[in-house]
Amino acid sequence: MNAQQQLTPPAIGQIWPGQGGIYAGIMPARNSQEAYHLILGEELGRFEWGPYGEESSATSLIDGLANTKNLIGEGDDYPAAKAAAAHIADGHSDFYLPAAAELYEAWLNLGDQDWHWVWSSSQRSAYFAFDMYFGDGYQDYGVKNDELRVRPVRRLPIQ
Repeated sequence: MNAQQQLTPPAIGQIWPGQGGIYAGIMPARNSQEAYHLILGEELGRFEWGPYGEESSATSLIDGLANTKNLIGEGDDYPAAKAAAAHIADGHSDFYLPAAAELYEAWLNLGDQDWHWVWSSSQRSAYFAFDMYFGDGYQDYGVKNDELRVRPVRRLPIQ
């Protein structure tokens, strides 16, 4: 397979060979961020988001990569972000915990899935972080010390 074939996305919802997961579509350009392909990794299990009652700098609703880097930089108290960042698939180690908008975009493109509640990297307050129910696309916020599923994502520039 040549480099161009590797960067040609499959149909939405299909495994993208060599890219570490399911093709979840294009994340539209927002603010100063370019549009990119969104690749959804496998479920890693259930993890707490982070310490209840503590503020973090992971407040972006659209940039899960920045949120995850902020959480990892703040220490070992953020198990969901730590698990997502440690994920490796098809040789790619650039996974992260998706922001609320990235989860919603994945749901818009993939439709209802039996993945239940999934954490985003977007903090709501010192006590809550945004999450999403993939059965119907409902977004809410959960208590940070609850254990919810983690589905890491990675981004691929549009060429």
